Amino acid sequence: MPFIALAIGALIVAADQIIKYFVNTGLKPVGEVSVIDGLFKLVYVENRGVAFGMFKDMRWVFIALTSVMIAVIIFYMFKKRPSGKFFYVCAGLIIGGGIGNLIDRIIYGYVIDYLSISFFPPVCNFADYCITIGVILLVIYIFFFSKAFKSDKDKLND
Repeated sequence: MPFIALAIGALIVAADQIIKYFVNTGLKPVGEVSVIDGLFKLVYVENRGVAFGMFKDMRWVFIALTSVMIAVIIFYMFKKRPSGKFFYVCAGLIIGGGIGNLIDRIIYGYVIDYLSISFFPPVCNFADYCITIGVILLVIYIFFFSKAFKSDKDKLND
């Protein structure tokens, strides 16, 4: 199962980098394109921080933290081998999104963002949404499907 998570991650990295290539070559020169008036637009942004542009110009800190987090997830997958495919899908989303943004930070010194939704002010990218969805699903997995928060009594009944 860990290899399936890595395959999911690799597909996400590939898709993310292909999208960002086209954003960099096609959207960057024009800056902004409205897709659905008043709701959704593509906007070229060079994000030198993390979520919502916080902590700007800490590139090497983000590279180090992202690398460590990805390594921890991969180590956990192979060492602990959690049961359930759901965990591996979550891990694949987080790993793929993390590596996608890590590549940007290493190559450009910033992350290329381009998705702007009117009711959610920060401009994000595909990798950001993969990480966010992966983390939300992982929290759901931990609380509802893993044995991490089950009482000893519940563990005996399994």
